Amino acid sequence: MRGPLGAIIGKYPSSDGDTQMNGIIRHNRKCKDVVFLILFIAFWIAMIVNSSLGFNQGNPLRLTYGLDYKGNVCGDKHADPDLRELELRYWLNPNQVYESGQKNGQFKLANARSICLLDCPLPSEDSLNWVCDYPEGDIHLSMNDWIDRNYDYFEFLTPDMRNSSLQLQGPCYPIIFPSVNVFWSCQFIARASNMSLRHWQQMGGVRINDDIIIDKSIHKTINSRSAVLKRYVADIGKTWPVLIVCGGIVPLFLSVIWLLMIRHFVAGMTWITVILFNVLIISVTMFYYLKAGWIGHDAISPIIGESDPYYQVSGREQNHLHAVAVLMTIVMVIAVLSSIAIVRRILMATSVLKVAAKVIGEVQALIIFPIIPYTILVIVYMFWFSAALHLFSSGQVVQNDCVSKYCAYDLASKQVSCGHCGYSIHYTPHITVAIIFHLFGCYWATQFFIACSSTVIAGSVASYYWARGETSPEIPFLPVFSSMKRLMRYSLGSVAIGSLIVSIVESFRYILDFIRRKLKVANITPENCMGKAGFRSSQCCRGCIEWTVKSVNRNAYIMIAITGKGFFRASSIATGLIMNNILRIGRVNVIGDVILFLGKLCVSLSSAVFAFLMLDTYKYRSAHNKISSPLFPVLVCWWLGYVVATLFFAVVEMSIDTIILSFCQDSEEHQGTAQYAPPLLMETLNDQNEMQRLTQGSS
Repeated sequence: MRGPLGAIIGKYPSSDGDTQMNGIIRHNRKCKDVVFLILFIAFWIAMIVNSSLGFNQGNPLRLTYGLDYKGNVCGDKHADPDLRELELRYWLNPNQVYESGQKNGQFKLANARSICLLDCPLPSEDSLNWVCDYPEGDIHLSMNDWIDRNYDYFEFLTPDMRNSSLQLQGPCYPIIFPSVNVFWSCQFIARASNMSLRHWQQMGGVRINDDIIIDKSIHKTINSRSAVLKRYVADIGKTWPVLIVCGGIVPLFLSVIWLLMIRHFVAGMTWITVILFNVLIISVTMFYYLKAGWIGHDAISPIIGESDPYYQVSGREQNHLHAVAVLMTIVMVIAVLSSIAIVRRILMATSVLKVAAKVIGEVQALIIFPIIPYTILVIVYMFWFSAALHLFSSGQVVQNDCVSKYCAYDLASKQVSCGHCGYSIHYTPHITVAIIFHLFGCYWATQFFIACSSTVIAGSVASYYWARGETSPEIPFLPVFSSMKRLMRYSLGSVAIGSLIVSIVESFRYILDFIRRKLKVANITPENCMGKAGFRSSQCCRGCIEWTVKSVNRNAYIMIAITGKGFFRASSIATGLIMNNILRIGRVNVIGDVILFLGKLCVSLSSAVFAFLMLDTYKYRSAHNKISSPLFPVLVCWWLGYVVATLFFAVVEMSIDTIILSFCQDSEEHQGTAQYAPPLLMETLNDQNEMQRLTQGSS
């Protein structure tokens, strides 16, 4: 049996022999794990430097819009010429588009001559329309006049320019194919206008290839994995009001409501949580079914604005929604069956939550304390999301290195030049490293502030526990702020290393999952039964390791708050207490954690539902702010909602764990009889039947 913790807790002689009379957590501590605090500070300095790279080189417009033949980003008001309203990329030469779609062709669509327009041009029904290059040189038109003329100044061309245009060398190009706005690029429809084509042939124009390839070539580029990823990231930037409301305000409001209901209506909260969880997970699944097009007629469409109703465009976004809908169906079935299975344990969870409710009633500042780490995380996330958008778009616009047989008329030099290549955004390997570093930094920061919040709550609850009985008048008026002071002064390094360990374990899990998916795609997974069993058991082991690390960390934070020890020493003390009292606290922790986990999911699922509703409005379904898919914004709101719920639910979670660990420590130091257990706790635990049911799980 472990000896007393001396001057740390309880009324025991201090290290100098004097008796500590106030009976609460002591302040005679030393700074622990300072090296890791320095590491955390250095890491954030590196994060700021890393983010400055994105702010200096990035342009979020690149995530949504394409490049023109001059290397300008469509929609960029700083481009030359000014393209602030010209957001649609249009490929001028249909033969270049056709050749880029050839299977064995060397010509790439990135090298085809493209221009930025206000809308996708359509062929005329009784004549031939043209789209001409930006006006310059001898073409004395302003950009506004050029737009007002529907980009057509063919009548102003000299005979040489007209002849060059009939050779598909510009500066004007015929509109033969109709096009539709697909994610801010004009997707050709391989259905040439017979009237326009006849006029073109009568004027002596060169042959224009008319084939379905011209359709598929643009679609392949728009639908590439890199383009889809960019659109997903751009969706986050477009939906920032949704993130603020559904990822910040809604979970804040719901979390506070949940805590207040736990405080005043604990008997019914477990039932409400389980029922609400099932309703919400079914609702989210149904929303995914709607957007995937499996229910109703509200499927997402890659086409922006009005289009031919007979023209259908599919994309990876819709396939991803199908996959998520299937996954959510599986999760929904498992969740509903699991919630039914734990119905018999609901009464035990209610008794466990009563303990936390009594603590919250005594230390009422705990309910509002999470607003402090919440506010800090809001500021961190605003900086992080802004930096992430710039990092993802921080490549350099460079001219492609290609061999091209195509020529184009240059209005500035008044001659035809050949071999012109297009422009692309070049991403160097260090940008990939910077993005990974940025993602890891977000996760570490999140875990760090959650750990700080948990430690402060644990210190507050421990103060409440160890000041019962004779020392009850000695409870600090504001134990939360006393606990914050101890954390800031002595234990930030210990919290930094604990959050770092969780972040590293999670990162390795994601890396291993990524490798597993790659092996599965490459069909390199084991074929024999033993190999498959080992392959699957390794996944289970990773999950168990992750859960164990998080559980050990949580209990370590409690002992850090109580004892002021370093992280590893606190982990050792917490592990010893758990192992010595595994039968006493095991069932209590499991049932309580399950209900709290369901509560967090209720808040995060509510955030997802509200996000779906906000994204289903006209603002995000059409025109300028249209998003490619609700998938990423909803998932981010879901994740933000879970983080906010974790901050607030830690009040209950850490209250239960701290009370139980303190009770175990108190019992060990007093030969099995707790001396410092407060009366409100003893009312619940002193009854033998209740104690037996809570600690041993027998009915």
